[in-house]
Amino acid sequence: MLFHLEFSVGYSAEMSQQDLFKIWAEEAGAALGAKEAGVVVDLWKVVGTRTVFAVVNVESADMLDQISFDLPIMKQMGQHVEVKVTAIRRYEDFATDVKARLT
Repeated sequence: MLFHLEFSVGYSAEMSQQDLFKIWAEEAGAALGAKEAGVVVDLWKVVGTRTVFAVVNVESADMLDQISFDLPIMKQMGQHVEVKVTAIRRYEDFATDVKARLT
């Protein structure tokens, strides 16, 4: 199953920017490792904001939920991270479906 994720990362006044970068560097390593393993299809960082987009390919919504709880950034500062999740499908599959409906 494919999902589009939008992570919006905040941080509290008690946390320095260096503290945030330390956690984010750990998260980046995990995210790039997941990309190399094929779980993450691709990642993008929105310029000028603390927002990251990801497309992931997992077996189920349950698996995505479990993975999200184990992310370094969620373990260390999950109360400051908002995640929006959207189920998506490959456009090629959609196009095939639409064509089949024409007959």
